[in-house]
Amino acid sequence: MVSDLWFNMVAGLVLGYALGAIPFGLLLTRLSGGGDIRTIGSGNIGATNVLRTGRKGIAALTLILDMLKGFCAVWLASDYLPGGEILAAAGAFFGHLYPVWLGFKGGKGSATYGGILFGLFWQGGVIYATIWFGVLIISRLSSGASLTAALSAPIAAAILGYYDLVPMLSVCTLIIFWKHRGNIERLMAGTEPRIGKSKS
Repeated sequence: MVSDLWFNMVAGLVLGYALGAIPFGLLLTRLSGGGDIRTIGSGNIGATNVLRTGRKGIAALTLILDMLKGFCAVWLASDYLPGGEILAAAGAFFGHLYPVWLGFKGGKGSATYGGILFGLFWQGGVIYATIWFGVLIISRLSSGASLTAALSAPIAAAILGYYDLVPMLSVCTLIIFWKHRGNIERLMAGTEPRIGKSKS
């Protein structure tokens, strides 16, 4: 029924936002005695900034959990709220970027984006992760890896025939670029810090 579909779509959006808005980077850093991650480095709550605390294990766990919350939002919606998967994915993405309990100041969305891709179509997740890790290993530029991987998402969806996902993924990719606008300026100027090197 149409009413059931609308309910599932709205519930999927709410579910996705609730999961996406869990600030794992902030919580894990505090629990490990690292203080408030928002006062460190870029002030971002994502894994790259957690890495700046020197806690590699916490950074890796943040990355995994930020991906999982995106994946779980889609997975739960597909099982319990059929038809609400795309809005659950969007909710998780925006929840991570704009969590209500942090004054709508969250992360940049790269890990959560990867998670929702694995949930929506696993091929897209594999392509995203492969490009992200490949660019990161070669360049050691976290922002460059995130931007390149994000660009691949709507392209992969179009090539593989997931046309219904292209509009939402295109919007997510544009937002990833917007959130990384400062990084883009530094990349163009050649001053973007690399993983493993101190900021100049």
